[in-house]
Amino acid sequence: MHECKISSCFCQAKQLEDDIVNAAQECGHDEESIFALRLSLEEAFANAIRHGNQQDKTKNISVRYSVTKECIEIFVADEGLGFDPSEVPDPTEEKNLQKPTGRGIMLMRSYMNLVEYNETGNMLHLVKLGKVG
Repeated sequence: MHECKISSCFCQAKQLEDDIVNAAQECGHDEESIFALRLSLEEAFANAIRHGNQQDKTKNISVRYSVTKECIEIFVADEGLGFDPSEVPDPTEEKNLQKPTGRGIMLMRSYMNLVEYNETGNMLHLVKLGKVG
C-alpha cells in the first residue's frame, strides 16, 4: 500500500489523482473503470479540501492506496471535524435539485464498488474491483 500526504491544494491533489490513475492504467484496468476512478478521486479530493479542511493549506490530506489488476483500494483522510454521510441530502429528490451538495457522494457511490466513511466522517474508503480491458 502506498502512503502519502498532500496539502489542501488542488494542484497536488490533481498530481496524486494522475499517479493513481496511471497505476490503474498500467495494471490494465478498462476505460470504464478508469473513468470511474478519476471521477471518484476528483470528488474525494475536492471534498477533503473544501469541506474537510476548509481549504486551509496548512492542513493535510493523508492518502493510502493500492492498485492491482484485481482491485483498486483508496483511503482519503482529511484533518477536519468530519460529518455524518447519512445527513447529506439526496440530490435526486425534487426539493434538493437546486442544492449543490451531495452530488459528489452520489457519483462515487454510483461508480465505485464500495464507498464508506469512518465513524467520525473524516476518512473515506473507496474500492473499485478490477475489470481488465
